[in-house]
Amino acid sequence: MKKALAMLLALAMLTGFAACATDAGVPEESPEAVVTAPVETPEQLAGKTPMKAGTYTATKSGMNGDVVVEVALTEDAITSVAVTSNLETPGIGSALANEAGEILPEAGEAPVELIPREIVEAQSIKVDTVTGATITSAAIIGAVTDCLTQAGANVDEWKVDVAPKAPAANETADVIVVGAGGAGLAAAVSASQNGASVILVEKNGLVGGDTLVCGAIFNNPDEPLQSKVTMTDAVKNTIEKALAETPVSDEHAALQEEVRVQWDEYKASGRTDLFDSIEWFALQTWINGDKIANLDLVKKLCYDSPASFEWIQSLGMKFDDFISQGAGSLWQRTHTSTMNMGTGFISTYVENLKADPNAKLYVNTTAKQLIMENGRVSGVVCEDKNGNEVTYTANKGVVLATGGFSANSKMIQEYNTSGKWNDLSKVPTTNRFSCSQGDGITMALEAGAAVTDMEQIQLLYLGNLVEGGLTKYPSRVVNGTDQEMFVNKNGERFVREDGRRDEICLAVLDQPDQMFYFIESADGDYVDVNTALSADGFTFDYLEEKGYIVIGDTVAELAGKLGMDAATLQKSIDDFNACVDAGKDEEFGRTLFSIKLENGPFVATPRQACIHHTMGGVVIDTSCHVLDANGNIIPGLTAAGEVTGDIHGGNRLGGNAVVDTVVFGKQAGETIATE
Repeated sequence: MKKALAMLLALAMLTGFAACATDAGVPEESPEAVVTAPVETPEQLAGKTPMKAGTYTATKSGMNGDVVVEVALTEDAITSVAVTSNLETPGIGSALANEAGEILPEAGEAPVELIPREIVEAQSIKVDTVTGATITSAAIIGAVTDCLTQAGANVDEWKVDVAPKAPAANETADVIVVGAGGAGLAAAVSASQNGASVILVEKNGLVGGDTLVCGAIFNNPDEPLQSKVTMTDAVKNTIEKALAETPVSDEHAALQEEVRVQWDEYKASGRTDLFDSIEWFALQTWINGDKIANLDLVKKLCYDSPASFEWIQSLGMKFDDFISQGAGSLWQRTHTSTMNMGTGFISTYVENLKADPNAKLYVNTTAKQLIMENGRVSGVVCEDKNGNEVTYTANKGVVLATGGFSANSKMIQEYNTSGKWNDLSKVPTTNRFSCSQGDGITMALEAGAAVTDMEQIQLLYLGNLVEGGLTKYPSRVVNGTDQEMFVNKNGERFVREDGRRDEICLAVLDQPDQMFYFIESADGDYVDVNTALSADGFTFDYLEEKGYIVIGDTVAELAGKLGMDAATLQKSIDDFNACVDAGKDEEFGRTLFSIKLENGPFVATPRQACIHHTMGGVVIDTSCHVLDANGNIIPGLTAAGEVTGDIHGGNRLGGNAVVDTVVFGKQAGETIATE
């Protein structure tokens, strides 16, 4: 990656105007690097209105908050630009760092670093925004524009066209990985570990994809942590119900029988801690995907989860030392990253790749077509930000890891045929617009790949009301389903909070204004809202100021702020607390309880249902080979992540997407490198 970094700094120009609508952020106050200007040429200086020399400051709104920029000017030059304060998302708007706080330039240059440098070098504010981070980019450019105005400049004179850089050279490597999100990075690391040289291409300005802004939860049976969880009768009934189902196939019956033997042994032992196994994980995943998925792929996902969990930790990834039940995961087997959102996964992969001199990353490089030679995929035709064509040839083959199509409204409308959802044309997405466009699926189809489950589209009820992003919520929302209650605008419960994602979303869409509130109290993991942080690192003061949460010291105060009838909200809370005492929920069927909502302050988080995951994609086998319509392997092509189908069926369990990226990303890299 050292060689790659040098090339990256020279070639990674910025492109595109697709806004990233789901930036998550960690407050960051330290100044970014100051960029000093080169001497302007006479042509650049000619005819410009003299400015008042000095240092100027301007503030513009970024994705998450104010972006403060300081600009030093002479009469005729921009001598330095520095972003001195920002709240932008690490790995998107601001630089990606590892757990130790060390910046990882190998991930690509963030707008807070790249935009200032390019403005100074070009002596122009007409620089490109960073693909995937256009809001942050525009904020920086706008702040510099304000500073020029303060100095009396004629702003139009500083909108000089920037000369394009030379196109990249064609290159060859053993493995070409298309897409540098979670699955692509996992595949690149795996291929590298198996001795292959790797070129990784990413259309955005930085790596990470949608994994960067995910909840970073990973499902995996974990006996040491699950031994601390007491299994209630309501939870036991979940297994009994699954084992009582009439099997729909011999494979279903065989898996049921394996779990039945394990369950009978558990009951005979007298244990009271939480039962789990990879077989139960697989059965539960397949059943709650409506028995649509390929059971062999489901088994691959679940049976390989322990080894993949160990693998990612061996790379340096760290998880909290507790188990939980993530939103829609349906079982307490969820592990949570110690770092905010998906930054832990992405920084771990980047740190491992940068140690390999035979691994290269090219950002702002959009794959356009898979190259087919003699029936085999032998490379990728790409395009740089200026439209120049570059070809990367693969000695062994290509890994496709380009994500799904949640942010492609045209594809969503085309494939929304399951009958589950009504018109989705105006439903926002939790995903990054610059990522989930389905372009990899299109390329695979052109290469003869088969697709499946394209109509299986998942909504998630965690979208904020501002832009639909999976961001800016109290930490318990993703991994503490047991500690919260859902109510509609009238203060009434309307659904089981620990249910399937699609069931909850359908219920949300039936509520007034198609939104609802998470209700939490000080009885859970945080007791002091003055020190608590959201899952993406924001203070509760910030979240309340920006309208992401509402806080009340009492139920009555909270109801007043929300415009609810206080008696209605109090009754909902009282009824919920009675369910906690009883350990069961007769009205809605909730099974997971841990605390009562009794002590203030109470926190309400408004949310909506948003398009979140597309379960359809290219057909693969358990080794990640891409298959054609006749079930034959397309030589030289593997795939992993959301670009694939047949794994999650009609409903993806929360916490299984990251498992998918690790299990199948690792396998795809290994397969293509060793074959």
